[in-house]
Amino acid sequence: MSVAFDHREAGTAEADWQAAAPWAGSPALSLDVARVVVVAAHPDDETLGAGGLIAAARRRGLPVTVLVLTDGDASHPGDPAIADIRRGECVHAVGALGAGIDLRLRALTDGGLREQHAEVHAAIAAVLAEGEAGRTLLAVPWWGDGHRDHRIAGEAGLALRATGARVVGYPIWLWHWSPATDLDTADWLALPLEPAVRAAKERAIEAHRSQLVPSASGEPPIVHAGMRSHFARDVEVFIAAPRAAGRGHDAAWFDAFYARHDDPWGFETRWYEQRKRAVLLSTLPRERYDRALELGCATGLLTAGLAGRAARVTGVDIAAEALQRARARGLPDTVELRQLDTPAQWPAGRFDLVVLSELGYYWSPDDLAAALHRIHASLEPGGELVACHWRPPIEGCTLDGDQVHAAIVASGLFERITTHLEAEFVLEVFRPVAARR
Repeated sequence: MSVAFDHREAGTAEADWQAAAPWAGSPALSLDVARVVVVAAHPDDETLGAGGLIAAARRRGLPVTVLVLTDGDASHPGDPAIADIRRGECVHAVGALGAGIDLRLRALTDGGLREQHAEVHAAIAAVLAEGEAGRTLLAVPWWGDGHRDHRIAGEAGLALRATGARVVGYPIWLWHWSPATDLDTADWLALPLEPAVRAAKERAIEAHRSQLVPSASGEPPIVHAGMRSHFARDVEVFIAAPRAAGRGHDAAWFDAFYARHDDPWGFETRWYEQRKRAVLLSTLPRERYDRALELGCATGLLTAGLAGRAARVTGVDIAAEALQRARARGLPDTVELRQLDTPAQWPAGRFDLVVLSELGYYWSPDDLAAALHRIHASLEPGGELVACHWRPPIEGCTLDGDQVHAAIVASGLFERITTHLEAEFVLEVFRPVAARR
């Protein structure tokens, strides 16, 4: 979402918000989770937008991790000490919200999260992977807040729905640039703040002094009094992640694509494809496997290579045309090909190798989450998941390759044992971890 605003302007008055109270009647944000992870693009985001959540969670005894992606040094570009100042302020602010909060300061480039989107995904995914993602509340800057860094951090959170985490966005600049009426509040959630929580949040806000007072050069404060008043409410508002859209490409789309192309995606002719298959096969940790599952086997080129490394191979694909071409390749009798719409449909049995190549980004985040659980359940103890994906964005796909792999890590279902990273593709080998109790 693109919004033009100037933080120096007065913005929408808090009195207007209080009169409209668009959060009235919104469902309560449930804290029936095992832990809370709060991601901030800059120091003070965590306090302004989710300080009440952090303090309330700690008062309930929930583990809380706060991940701050940048030092916020672009707020005062002429001050060489501002990064250290803002880091120190963040430490004091988070300490004011409660004891025992795990604070992580990542120090990515302020204003440059779009260019470091892979690092953003990896940082959040690593924190999620430390616990059970499916019982984690992940609060990120709202993806529609109008600030580029907030959008990137928020979109990373949305992509990580594939881990099963419950994702909500917290608005900050919305309160400044938006009118207080005629809002779509269908996805809003409200967290009432008891007096002790409000007091803790107020102390935490006060710790971010560099943002509350004019700069040494006379620039007005980033968070002026009118802006600050939005965060003194007795309620915090969160926006639930929108329902994940279905995949952009169904069986009919793939069949039509294959019908139009003799060599779809250049499987047969592009050196990139030939080399990538060779790298994948050479990366397999074992010389031989008993039973391999290839998800999205397409026309069977990689399937043929897997047949030389496994006693039995099951290749599945959504497209009938692709499977027809694979069968015409003359694969050995040890290969079984099946048309399945994964993850809703899934082959029976257990496997010691599952290959997920160039497929994960065609799934929605919800489908990817379901697929990861199915893969985990299908793997023998000590079995291996090999994932390989094109990294640049693909038109019509919700996810890119980096996001798919970040979701695998953050799911907590797998441990990574090998990583091969190039500009065009990422290839990783994982082993399943025992189910957490």
